[in-house]
Amino acid sequence: MNWDDVRVFLAVARAGQILGAARRLELNHATVSRRIATLEDALRAKLFRRLTTGSELTRAGQRFLEIAERMEADVIAARSAVAGEGDDISGTVRIGAPDGFGVAFLARHLGELTAQHRELTIQLVPVPRSFSLSRREADIVITVERPTEGRLVAGKLVDYSLGLFASRSYADEHGLPKSAAELSGHPLIGYVPDLIVSPSLDYEAEFSADWRSSFAISSALGQAEAVRSGAGIGILHTFVARSMPELVPVEIIAPIRRAYWLVYHETVRPLRRVQTVASFISKAVERERALFL
Repeated sequence: MNWDDVRVFLAVARAGQILGAARRLELNHATVSRRIATLEDALRAKLFRRLTTGSELTRAGQRFLEIAERMEADVIAARSAVAGEGDDISGTVRIGAPDGFGVAFLARHLGELTAQHRELTIQLVPVPRSFSLSRREADIVITVERPTEGRLVAGKLVDYSLGLFASRSYADEHGLPKSAAELSGHPLIGYVPDLIVSPSLDYEAEFSADWRSSFAISSALGQAEAVRSGAGIGILHTFVARSMPELVPVEIIAPIRRAYWLVYHETVRPLRRVQTVASFISKAVERERALFL
């Protein structure tokens, strides 16, 4: 069995299509198809079903995916060991993070890490979406829930809180609600319900059973900016709101608590660059733990 054929198999399995895998591998479509056929011949099993929408793993393909990922982990570990502990950290690490945590916290810290390791490149993708570690869309992901499926390594970073906030200008002009019942009499800033990436982020009902956003934004930082502009009252991350002196808390409902988790795929555990970045993020959060609650 040729490792290059296995590597092509992994790319197709993760992309869900031969064309996407070919682009990622910088190979042509025919070469990828030929490599898959060679591997199937060697294994005497059909690994993919060809569909009009792409390539779907067969039952044999699903079983082989687990074996292929273990092979990949061994290759990664071997390369890391051969590279030597004395070498500087190098390569690229992509971090997927919610935009609040990614922009409001991580972005201002990661420059310190790249200054320490000049051969290390960090890609921070702070958008309100989910990332697939099994498909290698990111090396490290910050999530709001601990993953329960897949070969993933997860560690809790920190608890954080969300509460109601308004701008000082809004409070001066319109006043603030004195009870939860008065909240519905104010314009409310919220999220777009069908675009949330986790059930734990659907928290409007925890503040008001009849919450109705007059202005919905699918970005935590966008919501904060709308509240800061005086557009209404919103549920904001407290660590984001504290960085905006124009905001005041609306203390009619107690803040709620959520958590951030740092997650990466088991196969990249041996990579020193991934471990270095993961350790740096954990230490940066620990130094400013009080900021989040």
